[in-house]
Amino acid sequence: MQKEDVLRLIDAIHRERQVDREILFRALEEALSMATRKRMGVEDGFEVTINRKNGQISLVMPNGEVAFPSAEELGRIAAQTTKQVFMQKIREAERDRVYDEYEHEVGAVVGAVVHKIEGPNIILTLNGKNEALLPRSERILSERLHVGDRLRVLIKEVRKEGSRVVIIASRRDPDFVQKLFEVEIPEIQEGTVRVMRVARDPGYRSKVAVYSMDPRVDAIGSCLGVRGTRIRNINDELGQEKIDIIAWSESLEELVQNALKPAKDIALEHIFPDEDTQSVFVLVSEEQKPLAIGVGGRNVRLASDIVSWDIEIKTPAEYEAELLAEGQYDDEGGEAEAPAAEEASSEVAGPEEN
Repeated sequence: MQKEDVLRLIDAIHRERQVDREILFRALEEALSMATRKRMGVEDGFEVTINRKNGQISLVMPNGEVAFPSAEELGRIAAQTTKQVFMQKIREAERDRVYDEYEHEVGAVVGAVVHKIEGPNIILTLNGKNEALLPRSERILSERLHVGDRLRVLIKEVRKEGSRVVIIASRRDPDFVQKLFEVEIPEIQEGTVRVMRVARDPGYRSKVAVYSMDPRVDAIGSCLGVRGTRIRNINDELGQEKIDIIAWSESLEELVQNALKPAKDIALEHIFPDEDTQSVFVLVSEEQKPLAIGVGGRNVRLASDIVSWDIEIKTPAEYEAELLAEGQYDDEGGEAEAPAAEEASSEVAGPEEN
């Protein structure tokens, strides 16, 4: 190999694979050294060095002498060994470069393009070059994706597997919704508004509890934007998934009241927390009960996730029937004893901030 060829080889691989030149020089030196020692039948000595400026290959022998071997001197077997080792080093360098590039992106939202669909899994292209896997477990199952679709994903995991890097992406994780808010809402980026908690049923509904660090700033209004322009960008990314933006409160009763929206007219005095069981009993009107519970119990389940307490919904009629069944009303229709729910303190603090 002529010294001019060495420099051209290094430059070509550097441009094509974006591997640092110094890494390539060291990889080639190690490959040539291993091939030479194999040719000589020894395990030590015979170190090959390459001049970074002119590409001159030098062989430093065990006695310290320096020689300038040719490809013919190394032989065909040595040349083949050099190629194999060098290519392996290049793949390892590429793996390390990709890993270093994306390990700090874990938890971040990035743009991607659907490259290939393999059964339930989606292969994505990041930055037009690196592949990521969107497995079935991290997909929104109601979402129909096609090759060429542009979308955003959350980088959930980056790991080395042999000579390659596996990047796992997600559109299902609750953090994906939170990161979209952080990207789209300037007040959240600045720290004026904080996302306190996210509860999500991917593809159907998300509840996002927000809190303003500045009393002059409306947290919900900041997230909605003028005529809903800010939340619209997030809605466009999530497709059919509905988003409820609710106000965070340190008062458990107020937080439950907010979390159960779109149900309305839930009085604070009709919310009874039980600190011992970490549960909340809520009385709602007959017409508001379907909204409070939601389709398949989705709304109350997400509200429970926001509050981090179990929530039980009943109408006054249902509650009264239960009391009658338990004998807690006297024969004249008066209440024999106060229900346990009403004995619970109404000043129980809300769940701590994440």
